[in-house]
Amino acid sequence: MRSNYLFTSESVSEGHPDKVADQISDAIVDLFLSKDPEARIACETLTTTQLVVLAGEIRCKGVYENDAWVDGAEDEIERAVRETVKRIGYEQDGFHWEQFTFHNKLHGQSAHIAQGVDASGNKDEGAGDQGIMFGFACDETPDLMPATLYYSHKILERMAADRHSGAAPFLEPDAKSQVTLRFENGEPVAATAIVVSTQHGKGYDQGDNEAELKAYVKKVVADILPAALLSDETVYHINPTGSFEIGGPDGDAGLTGRKIIVDTYGGAAPHGGGAFSGKDPTKVDRSAAYISRYLAKNIVAAGLARRCTIQLAYAIGVSEPLSLYVDTHGTGTVGDAEIEKAIMSISDLGGLTPRGIRTHLGLNKPIYARTAAYGHFGRKPEGDFFPWEKTDLADRLKAALAS
Repeated sequence: MRSNYLFTSESVSEGHPDKVADQISDAIVDLFLSKDPEARIACETLTTTQLVVLAGEIRCKGVYENDAWVDGAEDEIERAVRETVKRIGYEQDGFHWEQFTFHNKLHGQSAHIAQGVDASGNKDEGAGDQGIMFGFACDETPDLMPATLYYSHKILERMAADRHSGAAPFLEPDAKSQVTLRFENGEPVAATAIVVSTQHGKGYDQGDNEAELKAYVKKVVADILPAALLSDETVYHINPTGSFEIGGPDGDAGLTGRKIIVDTYGGAAPHGGGAFSGKDPTKVDRSAAYISRYLAKNIVAAGLARRCTIQLAYAIGVSEPLSLYVDTHGTGTVGDAEIEKAIMSISDLGGLTPRGIRTHLGLNKPIYARTAAYGHFGRKPEGDFFPWEKTDLADRLKAALAS
């Protein structure tokens, strides 16, 4: 593992067109799970100029039954979509929450997928798809996330909060950030480059208005990053194209699942390739990625390692994972194989089956819309939300390894 290097991660705001699509898809997941905790949802969203399209497969009591929509269900779906866009803040000529054309192309789940996933007789619930999923944690930040991604998210969260509160009325919803840090002996010691591109009101690419916007962004960065990381040598690229008035779905089409590295670890860890948003928790692309993060975070929180990567693998329709792999990157206090055995010895985890994961983390709830911007990981657990960010397994892992 290298000790001295530069590393970069990016984030995108809630108004980025792909993130608009993710938030719409997860609003549909929450809507359906609020009606039926056993709902099956695979909802993809396309956004572009004054258009939103939903596509995918669903099964949900009280919403879609006997291959038909229940009365009023389609209107409720459209309301959820428009309310999501309204909350983000799009009231522009090219994309307005009240004016865009909406098409709902969701339809019933494939019977052949259902028969593999559903429990029946002596068969336990199977994984909703095949694939590999990764979890990661490191001790670079209090939330045990890679520092480059952590700060990239926080910059845009602050800007969005200021936009919504009216503290920065010149900001529009679409934005991107990027943070490059220099690491020495594996520790972040300096921010070498900060990139922020934000959609802005008319005229904020000129004269005093432009200066105000750039000064504001630098103030946000100074508030978010530790002062020790910033210096006169930090290079800022703020709206480097010059103008950014046309943005969001009007500036570029958005699709669910195109920001999977932003959603996870900013490139600091592998990714299995499956997106999260728009999927119910029987889809292991989502639930197994969450349990992998939970396990990795608890391993680091327990002091068993400074960095930890976990991989899980599944086959569609099969309940047991095909493999569990732990890599502490040479930072572990015990062997990686011993940690693997300790994980599988904790009965509450249900052998890391899809049902075991959903039960342990309480995933059959409408808790997903909050995940769809500013990362699925490194968030504060609160009530039913972000249960995979809890560190309540740390002591039990240590006890399992001590026995």
